[in-house]
Amino acid sequence: MTRTARITGQVEYREGDGPNITIRPGPCEIDETALDATISWTDGDSHGSAAIPLTDYRRYIASKAIQLDGPKAA
Repeated sequence: MTRTARITGQVEYREGDGPNITIRPGPCEIDETALDATISWTDGDSHGSAAIPLTDYRRYIASKAIQLDGPKAA
């Protein structure tokens, strides 16, 4: 299920074994599965997407670094 949300705090992901990369604050879409949550966003003319473990996603939700909008979309 895809949900709209806003990144309002520090949210990071890692590409492979590289360093953590911070996702800029602003609107995003989140697709949560049984294994992970994929965050998609736009930054000017570029689009980004990152899959993060559910434990990290839930921590970001609990700390309000990610704030979900309204009910879940189908």
